[in-house]
Amino acid sequence: MKIHTLFFLLVLIGCQKTKPTDAAAPIAEIMEPQETLEVTNDEKIIKTDTVSIYSDGTESSTDYILAHLVDQQADKDSIVTVKYRLDFYQNKTKTASSKIAIKGFEKGSEWMASYGLTSETSKNSPFIQLTVGYPACGYSHDNYLYYLKNKGLQLVHQWSTMSDSGWGSWVEIENPSANSDPKSFYCKTVAFVPADEDENLDMGILSHSDSISFELKDNKWKKILLSAKDKPYFEKKMTFDQFNSNE
Repeated sequence: MKIHTLFFLLVLIGCQKTKPTDAAAPIAEIMEPQETLEVTNDEKIIKTDTVSIYSDGTESSTDYILAHLVDQQADKDSIVTVKYRLDFYQNKTKTASSKIAIKGFEKGSEWMASYGLTSETSKNSPFIQLTVGYPACGYSHDNYLYYLKNKGLQLVHQWSTMSDSGWGSWVEIENPSANSDPKSFYCKTVAFVPADEDENLDMGILSHSDSISFELKDNKWKKILLSAKDKPYFEKKMTFDQFNSNE
């Protein structure tokens, strides 16, 4: 099983192929849509980053995102919150916009983007995966999954990832079909962290949590949480080498 996140998130860990044996019963909890801020075009732009969009590992010459920094504030603990307006361009024409807020933004963070739910279904896909974060181990990255079709834009899901020398957490996206524009798909959070209580410093725990299904209804993506929120439904102890040998 591959890690179905942005192709450029080089998480230096593999995916264990064993299946959960004690999964929690499905929970039909309808999750709220992702929240975005109101977009206005008369804001003062502090700076703009041009974000290329990749497909099949190739940079598009006509499709890109302009990430406009429109606000930044630091609290008493020097934690910086920024607001960005994202303008999506296809065939060099602006088609849609979204505005997001990021708390804990690190100076020097970089943007990357790619088409597709998975690397195998990136061609002609209306899905765009966008990530931003400081390009070094141990730093959290913010990830956004957008659906852009017929100039209609929806933020379908957002999550955080982190990798540090083979340990970390991320989201795996599963597209049950070979279609680049499916009507449903799934994802789960995967983590591999050190087993602190174990004397063997090379021992870790693999866990799966937050299994989510997504369905397209009335041209809008709805999502349902299939497991107890923030609680692992699968755990397996293994060594660092065992985990990284199963790619």
